[in-house]
Amino acid sequence: MRFMKWLGLSALALTMGGTAQAETVKIGVVLPFSGANADLGHQIDKAFDLYVKLHAKDIAPHKVEIIKRDEGPPTGVQAKIVATELITNDKVQILTGFGFSPAAIAMAPVVTQAKMPMVIANAATAWITNLSPYIARVSFSMWHMAYPMGPYAFKTIGCKTAAVAYADFPPGKDSKEAFTTGFEKAGGKIVLSIPMGSPVQVPDFTPFFQRIKDAHPDCMYVFVPSGAHATGVMKAYGELGLRKAGIKLIGPMDIIPDDKLQDMGDAAIGTTVMSHYAVDLDNAQNKAFIKEWHAAYGKDSYPDFMSAAAWDSMHAIFDAIKKLDGKVADGAKLVDAMKGWSANGPRGHVMIDAATRDIVEDEHAMEVIRKPDGKLGVKILGTTKAVKDECKVLKIGRCGT
Repeated sequence: MRFMKWLGLSALALTMGGTAQAETVKIGVVLPFSGANADLGHQIDKAFDLYVKLHAKDIAPHKVEIIKRDEGPPTGVQAKIVATELITNDKVQILTGFGFSPAAIAMAPVVTQAKMPMVIANAATAWITNLSPYIARVSFSMWHMAYPMGPYAFKTIGCKTAAVAYADFPPGKDSKEAFTTGFEKAGGKIVLSIPMGSPVQVPDFTPFFQRIKDAHPDCMYVFVPSGAHATGVMKAYGELGLRKAGIKLIGPMDIIPDDKLQDMGDAAIGTTVMSHYAVDLDNAQNKAFIKEWHAAYGKDSYPDFMSAAAWDSMHAIFDAIKKLDGKVADGAKLVDAMKGWSANGPRGHVMIDAATRDIVEDEHAMEVIRKPDGKLGVKILGTTKAVKDECKVLKIGRCGT
C-alpha cells in the first residue's frame, strides 16, 4: 500500500522579525492497514489525519508531508522493510505509528543506526524504549494498565484467584507478567495462565475459556489485540456463560474498545478494565476531540484509546517541530525536544518522562454499563494519577537494561 498526502499551510508567513524560513518536515507513518488487524491501523490513522487537519496552522510557516506505509501482519518483517524504505528512499525525518510491538522492536537497531526519531503511537511492550535512544513513546506500555489492575482486582473487585489468558507475542507476555506481578504482590493467586496463539488471526477463544470456566477463578484477566480479537473474546465469554458462573472478566481497554463496544451486547456489562481513555471520559479536551471526530467521520464512528494516543503523539511531534523551528534534521535534538513534553489531551494530562522517554498518564478503573440512552458505556470507578511504566520503575527483566 503506497500513498502520499500533503498537508499544511502556505510555505511563507510573516513573523515579527520578517519572513521566516519555511521547512517541510517529512513524517513516515507505519501502521497495519491490511489483514485481521487493519481496524487498529485505521483508528490510529484517522486520529493522525484529524490532528494535522485541525492543527496545521500551529507550526506555520512550516508544513508536514505525511507518507504512509502498511505495517502488514504483526511479525515485524514487512514493517522493517517499509520503514527502512521510508528512511532511505523517501528521506523522512520522523517515523511514527507502529501498531504492533514486533514492528517497533525490529526497527530499533535501524533507527539507531540512521539516527532517526521514532515516535511510538501504540506498540506497548514495556522495554521497547530501552532498545534505542531515538525512540519515544506517547501511547502506553502494557504495564501502565496491567500492573495497577492487579491490586485493584484483589483489593477492590474482590478477586482472590485469577486466570490469565493472553495473545502469545511480546505485549501479551508483558501484559501477563505485569498483571501477575501486581496481583500476586497484593496477595492474589494465579491458578491458570493460557497463551492463546499469535495475533495474526482471530482464534476461536472457546476452548481456552472453557479451561478457565473449569478452573473457576474469581476473575479472568484477558489481553488480546484490540478490534476483531476483542469482539471474539466477548462473544466466547457470553456464549460460555462465564459471568453467570461467577467469573468476572477484567483486562486492559483492548478488550472493550469504544469503536467495537456497541456491538458487544449484554455480555460486556460488568466487565472491568484499567485504562487511560474512554469516550465517556469527562474532560474538555475529550469532548472537543469527539465532536471533531464525529464531524469528520460520522456520528456512528467513535475514537478509541489508540486514537487518543495517536492524537497526543502527533501533538508531541508538532510541538517538537515548533520548538525547533522546523529544523529537525538532527534526530537527537528532536528526541531531546520531546523529553519532558506535557500537554492536556483527550486522555487528560500526559507527559513524556525525560529519563525513560515513555509516557506518564492517569489510569482509570472502568466498568461497562448500560447508559440511560440505551447505549453501552463505562463508569469511572477510580483514578490513579500520573502513572509511570512500573516495569522500568521496578527494573524488571529487560526494563532494567
